[in-house]
Amino acid sequence: MGTKINIDMKKIVLSFLIFSFVLTFFSCKDKNDISTNNTGQIDTAFVKTITFYSLDSLEITADHYHINNSSPVIILCHQAGWSRGEYIEIATRLNDLGYNALAIDQRSGMAVNGIENETAKNASIEQKSMRFIDAKQDIQAAIDWAKNRYNQKVILWGSSYSSSLSLMISAERDDVSKVLAFSPGEYLQGISVQGNISGISIPCFLTSSKSERVQTEKLYNAITNTSYKKQFIPMGDGQHGSRNLWSSMPDHEEYWAAVEVFLNY
Repeated sequence: MGTKINIDMKKIVLSFLIFSFVLTFFSCKDKNDISTNNTGQIDTAFVKTITFYSLDSLEITADHYHINNSSPVIILCHQAGWSRGEYIEIATRLNDLGYNALAIDQRSGMAVNGIENETAKNASIEQKSMRFIDAKQDIQAAIDWAKNRYNQKVILWGSSYSSSLSLMISAERDDVSKVLAFSPGEYLQGISVQGNISGISIPCFLTSSKSERVQTEKLYNAITNTSYKKQFIPMGDGQHGSRNLWSSMPDHEEYWAAVEVFLNY
């Protein structure tokens, strides 16, 4: 009698384990089918700091603001002397507007909003050149990373010297869908930005402070191959670079309204 009970209990336990395994398998399968893209990456919103490598193998640090795998992705590049911290507030609002964002540290910069430029630290340790033009390869690597991560073209966004680089890159590559340039100018020693952007064929948005409108207009006029371009000149005085969108800036809503119109084009 005791032997029979032991055998029946073993069958019950075995059946329960098999049932639990099957249930877990199909639950996980359904979840993955719904929440992953074609690279198998789970589609859950997050913000995290990541690293990847520039074209010369320098490690780049970036903040990845992800909402979902199917939404557009914007690469955010900071101004001179700063870091990815320029975009702490801006990236969050872009998420709210339905965009993934990748804010990178280029090798030319230092710190802003309490965020130090880790890429610049690495470049200094490795004794790599840290001129403005040297950061071009960092932006190109960010495009490669985002394009592969999301399997789509990217939107490129620059501030100050990186906006000039972003315009130049947009004239060279076919995997950028739109470009936004905040306070672009002739910041690259020995290189004419104006002479390198006429081939831009994608929608482009150029803006600046009111006092910088003339230098911005020169680059705007050099772009002759696109079907849509916009130079936004603020009613207020404005600021230099992307900080025009910070909530602490007096004209931020004016700039945001113009940016949203462009992004929706």
